[in-house]
Amino acid sequence: MSDKQKKPQKLKARLPRGFVDRSAADIHATNEMTAKIREVYERYGFDPVETPLFEYTDALGKFLPDSDRPNEGVFSLQDEDDQWMSLRYDLTAPLARHVAENFNEIQLPFRTYRAGYVFRNEKPGPGRFRQFMQFDADTVGAPGVQADAEMCMMMADTMEALGIKRGDYAIRVNNRKVLDGVMEAIGLGGDDKAAQRLNVLRAIDKLDKFGTEGVKLLLGPGRKDESGDFTKGAGLGDEQIEKVLFFVGIKDYAKSAAQLAALVAGTAKGAEGVDELNAIRAMAMGAGYEADRIKIDPSVVRGLEYYTGPVFEAELLFDVTNEKGEKVVFGSVGGGGRYDGLVSRFMGQPVPATGFSIGVSRLMTALKNLGKLGQDEVIAPVLVTVMDGDVESMGRYQRFTQELRAAGIRAEMYQGNWKKFGNQLKYADRRGCPIAIIQGGDERAQGVVQIKDLIEGKRLSGEIEDNASWREARVAQETVAEAELVAKVKEILEAQAEDRRRAR
Repeated sequence: MSDKQKKPQKLKARLPRGFVDRSAADIHATNEMTAKIREVYERYGFDPVETPLFEYTDALGKFLPDSDRPNEGVFSLQDEDDQWMSLRYDLTAPLARHVAENFNEIQLPFRTYRAGYVFRNEKPGPGRFRQFMQFDADTVGAPGVQADAEMCMMMADTMEALGIKRGDYAIRVNNRKVLDGVMEAIGLGGDDKAAQRLNVLRAIDKLDKFGTEGVKLLLGPGRKDESGDFTKGAGLGDEQIEKVLFFVGIKDYAKSAAQLAALVAGTAKGAEGVDELNAIRAMAMGAGYEADRIKIDPSVVRGLEYYTGPVFEAELLFDVTNEKGEKVVFGSVGGGGRYDGLVSRFMGQPVPATGFSIGVSRLMTALKNLGKLGQDEVIAPVLVTVMDGDVESMGRYQRFTQELRAAGIRAEMYQGNWKKFGNQLKYADRRGCPIAIIQGGDERAQGVVQIKDLIEGKRLSGEIEDNASWREARVAQETVAEAELVAKVKEILEAQAEDRRRAR
C-alpha cells in the first residue's frame, strides 16, 4: 500500500483580533482630514518629526507592568542582544526619547507634530482596536502657561478648520495642581493616601457615565449597578464628598473661581493651579477665544497621574445615535496637557513640555456623522478599453492613457482579458468609472475615438459581448479626433462635477 502524499491544507485567511483593514474611502477620508490638521499646525509654526514604531521598552515608562516579559499593555520582542523592544504605545514617550537623545542639536523651544499608528496590547472590543492613529503636537522647553493656552487655541482652530462649528465643540481645561490642592484640602495629601486619591480620581472620571449621584456613591461607601455588582467606594466623609462635588460640578468658572480659590487657599500647589487656570482663561479671552470655545472645566480628569499642570480635552457636543439607538453626546476626540516629567526621566534635569493628541479614527467618525468628510470624493479613473490586442493597437491605447495622466486626469488602460468586451464594461461599472474610451479598427483608421459618458448615459451592462453589439448601443457617446481626446474628457468630467455640486 503506497503512502499518498497528503494534500496541503489551504491557509485560512483571517484578520487578527483588534485590527482592521482600511478601505480606499477610509484612507482618502483620513488623508483629507490630516491635511487640514497639518495645515493648522504648520500655521502655528510647528514642524514635523518622525520616530520609529519600535522603542526600547524601558523608554516607554509608565505603561509597562512589573514582569519578566513586558508584553502586557504593549507588544514586545527581544533583539539579538537580549534587549526588549516594544511597539510604541503613544507618540509622546518616543518624542521624549528623541528630544533627550538630540538635546544639544535641537532648538528650544522645540515645536513639533507627529502623525502615526500606535499599538496597545489590550483586549479589543466595540470601537476599541489594538492599532489606531494619533496626531500629536508638542512644545518642549517652554515652561510658561502661555504655551498651554496656545495649545488650546490651536485645538479650537483645528476643530473649526475641520468644519466643526462653534457650539458643536469645546476645549475643556483643568489643572492637575488644582485637583492636588483639593485632595490636600480634604485631608488626602501625602504618599500614604495615594491609593485613596486614585479611587477619588476614578470616581470623578465616571461623572459623565453615572451622574452626580452615582459619583457621590463612588466617593463614599460604594455603588451597586443594575446587575447587582458592587464597586467599593473611596470611603470619603460627607464634608469631603461635598467639596469634591463642588469642584467637579463647576459649570460657570467665572462665578465659582473665588470659591475654588478659597477651597485650595491653604495649599501652595492648589493656589498655583488656580492662578494658572486664571491665566489661561485671561489669555484665551484676550486673543478672542471666549468660553464657548475654550472653557475652564474642573470635571476634566484625563491622565492626571501623567500630567503635571494644565490638562485639556477636545469634546464634541452634538448628539449621535449609538448602537442601541440612543441619542448620546459624541464626547472626547483628543486631549493633552503639561507633562514636565517625561523628558526629565532621560535628562536628570527639568525639561518642561506640553502637548495635545488627536484620536484620528474617532474624529473621522465624528466628521462623517457631520457630513464633513467625503465631500471632495475621489473620482474613479477614466477607463481606456482594449478592442484589439496587436502591438500597434496596444501602443495607441497606452498613449491615450498617458496623455490623460499627463493632463492630471486619473486614467487606466484595461489590463484584464480584453477578448470579452463585456468584461471590460462590467469592470467599468463596478469600478464606478466616469468615462470609457473606445477605439476599434474602424475608428483607428479614421484617427478618432469613441468617448462614452458612463454617468449621464445608460449604464454599461454585461450583455454587450462583442464589437458589433457595441456599435448598436451608442448611448451618451461622442466621436472625436484623437487630438481632441483630452479636451473632451476634461469637458465631460467638469459637467459631471457640476451635476454633483448641484445635487448637494
